[in-house]
Amino acid sequence: MKPIKMDEIDSALRRRYPVVKQQQKEATQEKEEKSEFVARESPLTVLIENSLHIRAIYHIFVAIVVVLLCDTVIYDLVERGKISVGLGSVVHGFGDVRRALRIWLLQLLLALVVYPGIWIYAAGRRIINNKPGLCKIWAVLGSGGLFAIEATLFSLTCWDLGTKHLAIGSAVAVTCEMFRWAMKIYAAAVSLLPRCHNGTKPLPTFRHYLYFLFVPTLLYRDEYPRTKRIRWSVVVSHFLEVAAIIFYNCFIWERFIVPYWSEYGKEPKVEAGTVVRAMFACILPGITSFLCGFYCLLHAWFNAFAEMLRFGDRLFYEDWWTKSRYSNYFRAWNRVVHGWLRDFVYRPLSLRIGRTFAIITVFLVSSVAHEIILALSFGFFYPVLGMQFGVVGVLFLPLTSASGRRFPTVLNFLIWLSLFFGNGLLWSLYPMEYFARQNCPPSESDSFFVPKSWSCPKIVLKPNWTFENPFNVISNSTFF
Repeated sequence: MKPIKMDEIDSALRRRYPVVKQQQKEATQEKEEKSEFVARESPLTVLIENSLHIRAIYHIFVAIVVVLLCDTVIYDLVERGKISVGLGSVVHGFGDVRRALRIWLLQLLLALVVYPGIWIYAAGRRIINNKPGLCKIWAVLGSGGLFAIEATLFSLTCWDLGTKHLAIGSAVAVTCEMFRWAMKIYAAAVSLLPRCHNGTKPLPTFRHYLYFLFVPTLLYRDEYPRTKRIRWSVVVSHFLEVAAIIFYNCFIWERFIVPYWSEYGKEPKVEAGTVVRAMFACILPGITSFLCGFYCLLHAWFNAFAEMLRFGDRLFYEDWWTKSRYSNYFRAWNRVVHGWLRDFVYRPLSLRIGRTFAIITVFLVSSVAHEIILALSFGFFYPVLGMQFGVVGVLFLPLTSASGRRFPTVLNFLIWLSLFFGNGLLWSLYPMEYFARQNCPPSESDSFFVPKSWSCPKIVLKPNWTFENPFNVISNSTFF
C-alpha cells in the first residue's frame, strides 16, 4: 500500500474544505506581516554609533554648517549691519500657524471618525451576514463612506489652501499630513475589512487605532515591536537636529538661492548665460538641501516619534546611497511610503493589469502626490518634479536594471550625478517661477496652470558671444 504524504492530505483538505484554505492563507499572511516589523535601528544610527569614520564625517558636516553660518554672520554685519541667518525665512515660511493648526485638527477629526465607522460597518455586517444581497449593498455603502471621508479630507484641505495662500512651510506640512492621514485611513480600513466580514478576530481598541495614527508607519498591524523605555535624551537630540536643519535650509535659501533669483522678472529681458550660470550655482545648494531634507524627515523626525511611542522598528530607509540601480534606490529611499504603495497599489494592480503597468501606476501616483504638495505650497502648478518622477524615473528603471549589476561603481556614480543635476534643476526652476509671479507685471493670460516664467522675462542670447580656439591659449598668453 502506497503511503500518503502530508502535503497530499493538506491539498485534499484545502480542496474539500475552503475554510481550511482560508485559515491557512490568513495564518501565512499573519506570519509574513509579523516578520516585516522587527526591532532594529536606522542605518545611520548604527553607522554613527559603531563607526568612528562615519562619526567623523558627521562632525565634518556639522563643522561645515558652523563655518557657513559664521560666514553669513560676517556678511550680514558688513553689508547690512544686522544678523539674519535664515531667521526671516523661518518666520515667513511658517507663518499663520493658527490656520495651519486648524486645518490639521480638521484632518485629525476626519481620521478619528473612521474608527466608529468601522465598528458600525462590522455590526451591520454581522446582522445581515446570511443575506448575500444585503451584504453586497452594505459593502457598497461602506466603500462609499470610506470614499466620502477621503474625498472630504482632500477637498477641504485643497479648498482652504486654494482660497487663500498659506505660507510655504506651513502649507508643505499641512499637505504632507493630508496624504499621511489618507494613507493611514485606507490602510486601516482595508486591513480590518476581513474581520468585519468573518468576525474571526475582534476589532482593535480605540487606543490601538490612535497609536497607529501617530506611529511612524503606514501599514496597520495588531502588534508592533516595542522598546522597553523612552530615551528622552534621544528624543531631544533628534528634535534639535530637526530645528537646526530647518534653520540651515532657510539659510541656504537666503544665502545661495535668493541672490540669484529674487530679481528675476523685474527686467523685461535676461541673458541666457545669466540663467545658465545661476542654474549651475544652485546645484550644490540643491543637493545639500536634498540630503538635509532626507536626514530631517526620514531619520531625525521619524526616530524622534518612534522613540516617544516606543516603536521598535526604525528601518525607515535603507542604504540608498550605495545603490547602483534606480529600482533599488526607490525602494530603499523611503521604506514607509514604499510599503504602502507596494501593498495597496502595486500588488492589487499587478494581479489585474500586469507588473509593468502596475509599476508605471505606482510612479504616476507618487508623482501626482508630489505635484499636489508643491502646487498647494507654492500656489502654482509647475510639474518639474512630476516629470522627474513619472517620466525620467520610469525610463531609468530599465536603463539601470542590467547595467547596475555589471557596473555597480559606475552606475552608483551616475545615480549621484543625476541627483546633483536633478536637485539643482528643482532649486532653479521653482524659484524662477516663484519670483517671476511676484516680479512680472500681471496680464490676462496669468493662470494657476500656465508657468509665468515661460513668457516673462524674455530670455535672449548675449549678442557678442565669441568662441576662441582653446589650443591658442598659450600663444595668446600675456605671461610670456
